[in-house]
Amino acid sequence: MRSRLLCAALLALATPAAAQDVDFERVVIRSEPVAAGLSVLFGQGGNIAVSTGNDGPVLVDDQFAPLAPKIAAAVKTLQDAPVRFVINTHWHFDHTGGNEPFGRGGALIVAHENVRRRMSTTQFMAAFQREIPPSPAAALPVVTFADGVTLHWNGEEIAVEHVAPAHTDGDALVWFRRANAVHTGDTYVAGMFPFVDVSSGGSLAGIIAAAERVLAQAGPGTKIIPGHGALSNAAELRAWREMLLGVQSRVNAALAAGKTLETFAAEQPLADLAPRYGQGFLDADRFLAIVWSDLSRETKE
Repeated sequence: MRSRLLCAALLALATPAAAQDVDFERVVIRSEPVAAGLSVLFGQGGNIAVSTGNDGPVLVDDQFAPLAPKIAAAVKTLQDAPVRFVINTHWHFDHTGGNEPFGRGGALIVAHENVRRRMSTTQFMAAFQREIPPSPAAALPVVTFADGVTLHWNGEEIAVEHVAPAHTDGDALVWFRRANAVHTGDTYVAGMFPFVDVSSGGSLAGIIAAAERVLAQAGPGTKIIPGHGALSNAAELRAWREMLLGVQSRVNAALAAGKTLETFAAEQPLADLAPRYGQGFLDADRFLAIVWSDLSRETKE
């Protein structure tokens, strides 16, 4: 019964195929300023940071391939120049879909070495029960790093830092030092429960650790661009981290007590969190199933 409930919850999630059901013609790309020379684009998929200046535009993530013309048009309103770099925060298709068109347009794609490895080979996402084929060669990162890399560009110090496996095993934080801002990728999704991609090496403990790493460097004035959700700040990230620690504690206690997912889920253990965090990609039941899978796996190891 436990396995049936877990599978039902996970299969209820959106899948890569669901992207085919999106009417990309209706998607509007909206721009919001973050700081001088730095903006964020909201559309369909992961949030995009855009650095502009004398050296030319740099993007952090690029959503879905069909949106590339709209994204390019939105970038052009910020700076009428070709995109020079695309930095990927991780490998997922809603953050890297535009790699191929921007890569063919001359942008150099930068990412952690695990991002290139996963994009180069067939992936199986257990949470979606779906196989993801390799990406085209033009979509692959051409500059990879193990621990981090810094771009001195547009008068900015753009520091790209790998974090221990969190959302995936290829996550990167992208700091804009002059602007006092950071793009977290999906290690932080503002106002919603996060997706832990266990198949890609992710873990709830890693997501919590990534949040702590950001908080160790962020100040009250630091602007945080989450992977999804509205522009955020350190106070909101801190509250989100505390929520995750609470969920981790509740699930670990249930596991220690010998409960099954079915009996624990019937207690609605995340009902108090659902109104604030369960209105995004994952509702409380789906998030609980994923966390249960992750933490029960760790208990067995």
